[in-house]
Amino acid sequence: MTGTAPPLRRVLSTVLRAVRHAREVTDHPWLERLARIGLIAYALMHFTIGWLAFTVAWRINPDAADADQAGALRTLGSSPGGLVLLWVLGLGLLSLAVWQAGEVLRWWTGLLDPEHRAKAAFVCAKCLAKAGVYGFFAVLALVFAVGAEYDAAENTQDLTDDVLGVPLGNWLVGAVGLVVIGVGGYLVLRGITGGFMKDVDLDAAPDRYEPTIEGLGRVGYVAKGVAFGVAGGLVVFAAVTSDVSTATGLDGAINAIGSVPTGQWLLTAVALGFAAFGVYALARARYPDRDPSS
Repeated sequence: MTGTAPPLRRVLSTVLRAVRHAREVTDHPWLERLARIGLIAYALMHFTIGWLAFTVAWRINPDAADADQAGALRTLGSSPGGLVLLWVLGLGLLSLAVWQAGEVLRWWTGLLDPEHRAKAAFVCAKCLAKAGVYGFFAVLALVFAVGAEYDAAENTQDLTDDVLGVPLGNWLVGAVGLVVIGVGGYLVLRGITGGFMKDVDLDAAPDRYEPTIEGLGRVGYVAKGVAFGVAGGLVVFAAVTSDVSTATGLDGAINAIGSVPTGQWLLTAVALGFAAFGVYALARARYPDRDPSS
């Protein structure tokens, strides 16, 4: 019909208009400011996990919370002003998730171009994965803020037990464990290669800070990668032995590292690594760059 755009063109025009409006929201300076609070929250979580791991290594406080993300948030929530802090952390992490997911809006058109489709798909998946992690921690902080409870180790064991009860459950649990090991390997590789520096706006950061940021980031990523690798190994062990008691997430990995010969010192190194990652996260909060292609 004359004067009427084909339906496909109208749909595409509507989608592009929606994407443009969405980008205006995700690129808004106020959202970036809130996302910085989320990065500070992310740093506090890693500082706290590092401290909890240190207490496990040196048996400082047997009654301390689990040395994982949930335990870190629970510890922060029990501090003076903890309830307000949890709300601030939760909303900051939620803003960080939205801000990070907004990067997909820059790359989605690349999915339509065969020449750039593979890179665009990888970047979009990476951004969504990061946004999912931040979103999960945001929900966790808000769960604690409203007075609810969540035990990561117990929930991991219960879920593992349920999956082991279905056909091919051992294979499924083993596959999950291998994925977690893969994530750990990726973190170690990212630490060794320094790829994490793409998340820092180096043009805005003073040159004298760059070696420190990079050094702490390398230590932090490697330490996290080792912890995740051990956690994944414990899940694989649970799949092979059908013993769900070993599938206890990050807290189980921390305790496993501490239980081996010279484990006290190994775990101390991991704890310091988590603290180093916290400092790196603070640098990201000061000089954020969400563009993974930069």
